Amino acid sequence: MMCTDNFYWYGVSAAAYLVTCWVFAGVRWFHTCRAPKERHSYIWPDRKMQVFFYLLGTCLLPYVLNPGSESAWMLWKSYFPCTYYFYCGALLFCFFGSVKQWNEWKKVSAIAGAITMVAMVPLVLDAWIPGGMLKGSCAKIWGSVIVAVSILMMGYAIMAMVQIWKWMKETRDQNYSNPEDFPSDYAHRVWLAPVLLTPWLWVGFITDSPDVMIVANLVLAVLNIILLINVMPAWRRVVILSLSEEDEEHDEEHDELMEERTRKISEEIVQFVEKDKGYMDAHLKLEHVVEHCSYGRSYVSGVLSDRFGGFSDYVNKLRLKQYDAYMKENPLATTEAAAEASGFTSYLAYHRAKERLEKKK
Repeated sequence: MMCTDNFYWYGVSAAAYLVTCWVFAGVRWFHTCRAPKERHSYIWPDRKMQVFFYLLGTCLLPYVLNPGSESAWMLWKSYFPCTYYFYCGALLFCFFGSVKQWNEWKKVSAIAGAITMVAMVPLVLDAWIPGGMLKGSCAKIWGSVIVAVSILMMGYAIMAMVQIWKWMKETRDQNYSNPEDFPSDYAHRVWLAPVLLTPWLWVGFITDSPDVMIVANLVLAVLNIILLINVMPAWRRVVILSLSEEDEEHDEEHDELMEERTRKISEEIVQFVEKDKGYMDAHLKLEHVVEHCSYGRSYVSGVLSDRFGGFSDYVNKLRLKQYDAYMKENPLATTEAAAEASGFTSYLAYHRAKERLEKKK
């Protein structure tokens, strides 16, 4: 570690980064756009994980308070390459894996998290305990461990990016009713985050220069704010938010009127989706259903959830019935043709819908 006349700025730039981490965590925890509490985990499945990861940055305080400490500097420069790739991969898997109802990510993420923790705990203890723990050759050996774990976590992050890229290829819009539906707009904003961050994660470790890290700290602080702006909107497929004064007025009406409203919405949903065969549209969106109802999306999605088991499940149950009926009437038809004639985008979509509904029984 080479200290120069910029010693004062080492702590200031580090503090700037750490403050943005705390701001990120605070905003993500308290900002929920008036969404009902029970919907938070649906709209933002990765929200609590984001808060937890950004609060973990607090372990870097020794460097902010004493930039001249060798132990604190070792912790600071190692933290970014060792943890950020894991953070990025886990957050990508958490959000998009939840959207796709793909739970395989949890096991590999748990293993990756355990490896990262084992690599970082000695450095944290070394920086926080007076006198430190890692001396001389031990510190050099652990530096090699950090490099190895960082490269391993890069592989984990690449795995996440590749999986997101595959899902983006499957669909290019959101709010579709088929199981492979995917918020690709949001995915395009964040899936390459590990690549964007890479130069700034490694520069301090490779150069071993706190002067260079001043710039990296400020860049990472700015990127924290940019990421916060991008993750705050409700990118989930069904936005459960009240967007009109009419919605707020109806929330205050008597139970009898609310029941009447629910009944009317139910009838309008059945009329469009079932009787008018709206479910046959392979690209049916929640917005299409809302357009045929007398109330806003907040109420329509609520009725779909309470009375019909949810938009996607409701539509796909109708499509599965249509598929069975079609196969009886056309026994020589291919499964692909039957699926497409029943409102699915493909036989794979039919298979996924059937599998998901069977699991819920």
